[in-house]
Amino acid sequence: MPGTRRDRCAAAARFAEGQDGVVSRHQLRALGLTRHDVRTEVRARRWTQPTLHTVAVVTGQLSQRQRWWVAVLETVCADAALDGLTALQAAGLEGIDGPVVASCGHGGRPRSAPAALVRVSRWRRPCDVVQAGVPRVRPGAAAIHAALWTSSDRHAALVLVATVQQRLTTPQRLVTELGRIARHRRRAFVRQVLGDVLDGAPALGELDFAGLCRRRGLPTPTRQAVRSGPRGRWHLDVHFEEYGVTVEIDGIAHLSGLAPLEDALRQNALVIGGELVLRIPLLGLRLAPAEFLDQVARALSDRGWRAAA
Repeated sequence: MPGTRRDRCAAAARFAEGQDGVVSRHQLRALGLTRHDVRTEVRARRWTQPTLHTVAVVTGQLSQRQRWWVAVLETVCADAALDGLTALQAAGLEGIDGPVVASCGHGGRPRSAPAALVRVSRWRRPCDVVQAGVPRVRPGAAAIHAALWTSSDRHAALVLVATVQQRLTTPQRLVTELGRIARHRRRAFVRQVLGDVLDGAPALGELDFAGLCRRRGLPTPTRQAVRSGPRGRWHLDVHFEEYGVTVEIDGIAHLSGLAPLEDALRQNALVIGGELVLRIPLLGLRLAPAEFLDQVARALSDRGWRAAA
């Protein structure tokens, strides 16, 4: 180790470059710095001390990545890594915010970290962690963890769909990761959502919708009715022939490629021909079935249907 305090501080700064300027006190001790050395740099305002066990060899407000490093290092857990939604953000997920989440492997005894949620995960394996940059759990596992840990089914579905739409992982990988988790109160719901995301069974949404109609007391719809148009034959997801009402149930495939164009052409042709067309995202059947069925009931009522007394 360098002999003078200035040399030791310079060595610490070089080491910190690989961690966005943030180091733990344990790492500083390994580099030969004493408490007095650290205190001197902090008092001179050359360094800052974000938390009890971390030091930033920079001044000013910490960046997002630096805050992630603080969360990981503050746990004083050798295998700590970003997890859940934060790991997805570190992998590039956009559009969803939440508290910083870090985790340690099963058996870990992490310290709490200010402004972060720290979990001990029995699901994590060493191979799940990406060590390049801020340690983080791989997107497939992180997305499943986030969906199971979040406070609501709605947010769980949002995380899963966004992760696939932004191509951080594949639906098949999510199914594999969920298969490693034997028990959780939200597991069945997540499995349903993944089935929706996969669009595995072509009639899944239509069959679910028909059941919802029966339970609500609505007329029984015709599933996969066929219409002819200038671009060939169209298959309507759900059709109430007597009332001229069509319900299109959109899985995730309807958001990619040329699907929106084909959907728009089909819907416009139906409306021009006098049909009333409603669109329901497949996830809507999971998250807000009552609200969507209210709209279907109103559409049918406006077209002459009357509920049984």
